[in-house]
Amino acid sequence: MHADDADFATAPTTTDADLALIPDRLADEPSVVAAMRAAGFVPGKQPGSWLGYGGIVVDLMAPEALCGRGGQRSARLQPPHQDKITARKTFGLEAAVVDNEVRTIRALDPGDPRSFEIKVAGPAALLVSKVIKIAERRDQPHRLKPKDGLDVLRLLRADDSGRLAYSLHPLASDPLSAAVTKQALDELRTLATRPEDLLPRLAADAETGFGDPDEIKMSMVVLVGDLLNEFGLVNVG
Repeated sequence: MHADDADFATAPTTTDADLALIPDRLADEPSVVAAMRAAGFVPGKQPGSWLGYGGIVVDLMAPEALCGRGGQRSARLQPPHQDKITARKTFGLEAAVVDNEVRTIRALDPGDPRSFEIKVAGPAALLVSKVIKIAERRDQPHRLKPKDGLDVLRLLRADDSGRLAYSLHPLASDPLSAAVTKQALDELRTLATRPEDLLPRLAADAETGFGDPDEIKMSMVVLVGDLLNEFGLVNVG
């Protein structure tokens, strides 16, 4: 929705859908579990993972800061949504609650007329969630996906550094998203300010056989440097 192909050979595709739930805004009926089952989904192997036709996965998640205490992975939701399989709490989605806009989501098949008005996380919120996700997995190489690194670069290339930095400032000051946003910015300094840091390497690996790896790495480093510099220069007063 925000980055398109960003001049990369690797197509901007995904095999699952991620939906963030805001616990105190859920309607009383139907329960999320009942709605998912009625739509043909069955529970996956972990909380919040739902399998649809053809093995397509929909992940239902809730921002950790809104889930209260207790529980390791299951999101604590109010009745009638409190089933442990409903959703999983996830750190990094807090910014999406603050930074989002309603967009029209259409079917990929041009012959399918369906469309829905859905709140979509903004570029700044997506950047925060992607960086947090990668940072959490840095010590688990088997869980790292080159595509996630390339997605970060797509977002950086698709938006002007100044506008992106300006969008990050409200997230860094909002009580709900401040902690996660500041952590994401700190992680960018650690993970993407040198060509051989994790984020540049992941992005380059995703384009293996298509693009110049050194050029991709330097693009990440330069754009992250520009963003961090712009963030420090933005006057929000």
